[in-house]
Amino acid sequence: MMHARVTLLFIASCAIATGATAQNNTNLQGAATCPAAADVSNARLFGPWQAQVDAGPDIPPRQATLNLQRNPEFSESLSGTITRDTGTGQVAGDVDNGVFTLEESSDGKTITATWTGQIVEGSCGREIRGVWKNISDPTEHDFILRKQAGWQ
Repeated sequence: MMHARVTLLFIASCAIATGATAQNNTNLQGAATCPAAADVSNARLFGPWQAQVDAGPDIPPRQATLNLQRNPEFSESLSGTITRDTGTGQVAGDVDNGVFTLEESSDGKTITATWTGQIVEGSCGREIRGVWKNISDPTEHDFILRKQAGWQ
């Protein structure tokens, strides 16, 4: 009976150790596919993003959806749309060495706002934080962009 208990204890400890090793290997594989912020490419930013722009004290953040894709005119850059409850505009920009820049236009001709930020380290290019600036207003507003679920 004592040998059976020792054997069961040994088997259980091996199972726990094996599970921990498998979990650690999975974490290492995930880390290998997650680029450093400075290595995030424009292509990694393709897809839909949820935007949250700070509107000021005691005012809820403004929400928008960005949809980024390869710029058809400049293949190494981004273009796309921004959709708010007030309408849809166009955007164009890029990411270089972890620095994200985007220009926004409500009419497709004139730049109406700029986005300047940093890829958040450890986010695998799925979160960007920075400053949104309306061209006609000198104030700056903090923003957070988060890539929507289901996109790399």
